[in-house]
Amino acid sequence: MFAITGITGQVGGVVAHTLLAQGKPVRAVVRSAEKGAPWAARGCEVALAGMHDAAALRRAFEGAEGVFVLLPPVFDPSPDFAESRRNIAALRAALNAAKPSRVVVLSTIGAQAAQPNLLNQLGIMEQELRMLPMPVVFLRAAWFFENCAWDVEPARTSGVIPAFLQPLDKPVPMVATDDIGRVAAHLFQDTWTGARVVELEGPRRVTPDEIAAAFASALDRPVRMQIVPRAQWEALFRAQGMKNPLPRMQMLDGFNEGWIEFEAPASSLKGSVTVEAVIRQLVERSV
Repeated sequence: MFAITGITGQVGGVVAHTLLAQGKPVRAVVRSAEKGAPWAARGCEVALAGMHDAAALRRAFEGAEGVFVLLPPVFDPSPDFAESRRNIAALRAALNAAKPSRVVVLSTIGAQAAQPNLLNQLGIMEQELRMLPMPVVFLRAAWFFENCAWDVEPARTSGVIPAFLQPLDKPVPMVATDDIGRVAAHLFQDTWTGARVVELEGPRRVTPDEIAAAFASALDRPVRMQIVPRAQWEALFRAQGMKNPLPRMQMLDGFNEGWIEFEAPASSLKGSVTVEAVIRQLVERSV
């Protein structure tokens, strides 16, 4: 039995579908019976647990051969990342008590970075779950191609996409959620001891200008990137309702300045899904 958190999201859903296609039993860990109903219809067990509830998570993980852990994203965190720290503590306690055979944890490129930024939340998770007694693998994924979903509307309506990744010709490590989910499911078939790190990106690194070109092809209209000056970021993010935009700004700085990177970029795994394929799907789904 494989217990999957985040199953209603893109990555967790791919992990579950991949395991089900392999004939593996899956337990969907969800917050409500309503969210679990579609997975029950696919033949999954359903366990109800909030990510802050250690006792419920323990019950959800008990008897599992493997557990897939996906920390709920907090894009506007408290300065001390209190929201994520609460969930991480619950996850660690639940896994310690349930003792699954192995754990696959979705982490991120740059989780090891010492500089303050939004991704420190996943670095904290790695530090805490690294101390678990069972084998644990941290799947450090690059920037999601699917983040481009935010760009569909401006690309379609004005042909101009605001660019926070800069300069526009700088290749950035990115990856598709389909590749992440498939690799995570495959890792359950591996055997290892202790904690290990697997780093994953797409078939090639992609520039913001190449993202614009992919939108132009998918929309059959001219599309270009327009740099948003660094001095305007804070005001823009606060206008969007963010109370604490600094960690997000620091994360973007990390990508732009190059200190958010894989620990071993030369040996990172490469996915097969291209940015062009993902953007075409995003455009088609938005119609």
